[in-house]
Amino acid sequence: MRWISKAFRPFRALLLLSLLFALPAQAQDAQRFTNEQIDQLTAQVALYPDSLLSQVLMATTYPDEFAAAAAWSKAHPDAKGDDAVKMVENEPWDASVASLVAFPEVLITLGEKPEYVKSIGDAFLAQPEEVMNSVQRLRAQAQKAGNLKSNEQIRVEVEAAPPAAAQPQTVVVQQAAPPPQVIVIQPAQPSVVYVPAYNPTVVYGPWPYAAYPPYYYPPPPGYWFSRTIATGIAYGVGIGVSNALWGGFNWGRHDVDINVNRYNNINVNRRIDVNSSRTTWNHNPEHRGKTPYRGGDTTRKNLDKKYQSGSREQYRGKDASRDASRERASQTMQDRGVAADKSGARDRAQNVDRDAARDKAQRADKSAARDKAQNVDRDAARDKAQGADKSAARDKAQGADRDAARQRAQAASNDNALKQVNSTQARAQADRGATSQAAAQRSKGGDGGGSRPSAGGGKPAGGGGGGRPSAGGGGGKPSGDGGGGGDGGRPGGGRKG
Repeated sequence: MRWISKAFRPFRALLLLSLLFALPAQAQDAQRFTNEQIDQLTAQVALYPDSLLSQVLMATTYPDEFAAAAAWSKAHPDAKGDDAVKMVENEPWDASVASLVAFPEVLITLGEKPEYVKSIGDAFLAQPEEVMNSVQRLRAQAQKAGNLKSNEQIRVEVEAAPPAAAQPQTVVVQQAAPPPQVIVIQPAQPSVVYVPAYNPTVVYGPWPYAAYPPYYYPPPPGYWFSRTIATGIAYGVGIGVSNALWGGFNWGRHDVDINVNRYNNINVNRRIDVNSSRTTWNHNPEHRGKTPYRGGDTTRKNLDKKYQSGSREQYRGKDASRDASRERASQTMQDRGVAADKSGARDRAQNVDRDAARDKAQRADKSAARDKAQNVDRDAARDKAQGADKSAARDKAQGADRDAARQRAQAASNDNALKQVNSTQARAQADRGATSQAAAQRSKGGDGGGSRPSAGGGKPAGGGGGGRPSAGGGGGKPSGDGGGGGDGGRPGGGRKG
């Protein structure tokens, strides 16, 4: 049995080797690019003007459409600038790919090497921060070598690098630090762009990575019309553009920005509908075509999720680039061996959420209390106003009643006075009438048997019905003092004579 075991040992070793080399290609492809590899890729394009370079990096993430656009430029050798971009308006390409037909020498030069296009696009998708840092490193090398300076074609500006975000202190592996400065390259004339051509093995000075020499793809014949200047850089014919260049770098956030106004002016059928003048570029997997991603379906799903989320946030006006930058920074720290405290970050995020919720609740309570107080004040003011109105109405009514009562009292007094006057007059008239009647009766004489009235104003005595007649005196003489009665009493009886 031992000899059988020994006989199978070589086969067992071969089996292990076959399993080792049979690891999924996706796992191998998912390995991150090193700085040496990224510098090797970016050396070919690092000295392009910022706006052109940003759109080249975007376009290389769509290798199939890049190849189609290169073929179109070959078929239309005279098309360039904004006019060429308008000619491909109906092509189903991403806007970054369509924009490069304005610069046919770029499309055709890089399109000759599809492997290069895919590799630099994959590096930019997976590690945009490292790619942008590589560009800055190479520009600094070219500047140090005396081969990058302002001239009639480009304007070179050096700016201080923005402050780096605070990093945790525990670092196991330290990669190359970000460059201490930012070198910006812009066209000397904003509306005229000169595409540079150069040999990376010369323009950057001694190349530091012997194992990773820079790629060099010279332009095809017929697309350059200038001699190489002393710096080792050649510039083609200036291309007039107005809106074909709408990209740019935010070197501090390591993002690619889009000038929305310029973009919409030239991409009529691919307009961006956002609530700002600038937005952050977001890779759209729908334009990837059949070319697989480095990392396979997992990378595609992650990029698709990121695109959908970013599109929603941009439509709402939120700057999604900050979240993407934080995510990339976290990934970079992990790649550099920094133990990211996810639980601490989660706790801090939850605390922030709780604080925000509490502040929101407090603001809501204050708002409700303020509204309640305002309602109470309004109700009190309304009640007070209504009370004042009722009091004024009651006072007015009472005043009206008092005035009416006073007027009625005055009218009654006037009536009573008038009645009294009338009564006095009536009594005076009655007295006068009685006096007249008495005088008339006296004027008729005594044969009527009437006696003279008594001095006290009593009834008349004697005669015809005044006092009592004396006994047997049917025709006797009346009593001499028959009218006596000092206080107006009964008539006195006459004495018999």
